[in-house]
Amino acid sequence: MALVSRILRSRPSSVSSYHYISRTFASAVSSETDIKAASLLGLNKPLPLRQEPRGGSLQWIFLGCPGVGKGTYASRLSNLLDVPHIATGDLVREELSSSGPLASQLAEIVNQGKLVSDEIIINLLSKRLEAGEAKGESGFILDGFPRTIRQAEILEGVTNIDLVINLKIREEALLAKCLGRRICSECGGNYNVACIDIKGGNGSPGIYMAPLLPPPHCASKLITRSDDTEEVVKERLRIYNEMSQPVEEFYSIRGKLLEFEIPGGIPESWPKLLQALNLDDHEDKQSAAA
Repeated sequence: MALVSRILRSRPSSVSSYHYISRTFASAVSSETDIKAASLLGLNKPLPLRQEPRGGSLQWIFLGCPGVGKGTYASRLSNLLDVPHIATGDLVREELSSSGPLASQLAEIVNQGKLVSDEIIINLLSKRLEAGEAKGESGFILDGFPRTIRQAEILEGVTNIDLVINLKIREEALLAKCLGRRICSECGGNYNVACIDIKGGNGSPGIYMAPLLPPPHCASKLITRSDDTEEVVKERLRIYNEMSQPVEEFYSIRGKLLEFEIPGGIPESWPKLLQALNLDDHEDKQSAAA
């Protein structure tokens, strides 16, 4: 089943939708022609807000500052709804760990806390879409893309996004959360040693997030990501805040943006997110996402 059913209805069925998207992404790096052409063909006609999943063909996006938990909640929804979770952050880290031509360039960008360029992200995402096509994937939950108006316009030019979930969290909680992140150097498991307990005040609710501690066999093997320093985290947040508002407005005016304030750790936030998404009737499936 093709990834983008609307695109299939707007072009010859013999052309793969994944290939169509990745080809348009690639050409958009050097030209905006595809965006204008897609607009003329009616491929970027906005849709009303849709919160009910359409089987495996839903097309959702997670927005939110680095470290807010996009990957955690997108992954859980991916398991719950049986659609692929495509995280551009993971794509970048996979490239960093490879011996590919972009590895050294990406290492310098990430270590300085800068955002990766549109060209690199689109290149990595195009390759991921092509790999998904080969595996017969349908639909997606994007995590970390788009981050700029140009990326949003490119995506809008080739497909209709159903829903954009914008995760929010208090800045002091975010900083503590990022600085507490740890990875097991042996199994790759993700943990967090921070115990966040911020009292409410001045109209802001309190927030409590318990640590996510590793099992004993991982405890002595924990490492910190090289970009999880206070200086780098603050710089990432500053850059993101400068760029995020236009993207949020882009989807808000199209009636596709859902704002969700993280109220606490996963036990508090996950049920409330499902309720906000009208998915609380999926409680019998929650064990699949746990």
